[in-house]
Amino acid sequence: MMRRASCVACVRMTDGVPGTLGELDAAVSECRACPRLVSWREEVARVKRAAYADQTYWGRPVPGFGPVDARLLIVGLAPAAHGANRTGRMFTGDRSGDVLYAALHAEGLANQPTATHRGDGLRLCDTRITAPVHCAPPANKPTTGERDECRHWLVRELELLAGGLRAAVVLGAFGWQSLLPVLADAGWVIPRPRPRFGHGAHVELPPRSPSDRPLHLLGSYHVSQQNTFTGRLTPAMLRAVLRAAADLAGIRPQAAGPG
Repeated sequence: MMRRASCVACVRMTDGVPGTLGELDAAVSECRACPRLVSWREEVARVKRAAYADQTYWGRPVPGFGPVDARLLIVGLAPAAHGANRTGRMFTGDRSGDVLYAALHAEGLANQPTATHRGDGLRLCDTRITAPVHCAPPANKPTTGERDECRHWLVRELELLAGGLRAAVVLGAFGWQSLLPVLADAGWVIPRPRPRFGHGAHVELPPRSPSDRPLHLLGSYHVSQQNTFTGRLTPAMLRAVLRAAADLAGIRPQAAGPG
């Protein structure tokens, strides 16, 4: 059960628990639980980067993106200050997103290779993207307290996706460590010792209930510029993980081509 958050959206609900992903996304976007993150995301939206001076920044928590019946979940870290914090959609409007969406399109999991703004026509195939922290943090580094404060959103997201979810790709060690306890809360059994993060890591998590299905958990280096510019993560490496995850999730990818 999702605990109550100190945010306006939760207070408005009769029992504090969003019943659909649409309700969850709306509630996430109104959260003001972490003062440091609220201050930073709003300052960035007010001051802006010179290249985007004529744009209106989103400047709020960024909800997950993708279909409500997704079979594959991609878990990042947190929104980028001038990417998703500007556009209001995960991995949209920055170079990390350029790498991720190009790979998703190449594997037939997105209808186009670019993501520039909400309303650009981008659609994901049986795939949803989310993060353990929904607000842009200073220096791209949320605190453990901020991660824990945001955790209930991810728990509820997984609960709402659990019926169809078959695989998850985690981008980076922070997301991996954040996701494991959330998966346990959402009904999957985490082996002991806990699985270690690594690029290409793969572990099958059994369900707590025999009537449910297992979840395939895969790891990939994050699509940060630090990793992609240095060659630590190449497009081929990312595509290989996404391809394996889609296969494990039983997704029939769209034919890659113009969006």
